[in-house]
Amino acid sequence: QVQLVESGGGLVQAGGSLRLSCAASGIAVSDHAISWYRQPPGMSREMVADITVGGDTYYLNSVKGRFIISRDNAKNTMYLQMDSLKPEDTATYYCAVQSWQIYLGRGTQVTVSS
Repeated sequence: QVQLVESGGGLVQAGGSLRLSCAASGIAVSDHAISWYRQPPGMSREMVADITVGGDTYYLNSVKGRFIISRDNAKNTMYLQMDSLKPEDTATYYCAVQSWQIYLGRGTQVTVSS
């Protein structure tokens, strides 16, 4: 059974940083493309960042230069380093692993105050 558990969310002031973690079990993050999504209040879910097995990355334009996606294969964990946070980054953040289906975690709340 695949489980993805996010942690690291919280309340931070604008300009601050957070690092989200996502511990995976039942699936090896090293073997799949992994992603982070977010869903702001009252809005649709959007992909924030993605990294392929080969290391190619994608970032939403609004987070380029501020967020970094990474993984630690030995720990079977993925990360999202978020710097220079803005109030518009406020959302529930979800990690995902792309296998024959997309597995999604339950989410962690990030709130950025102005």
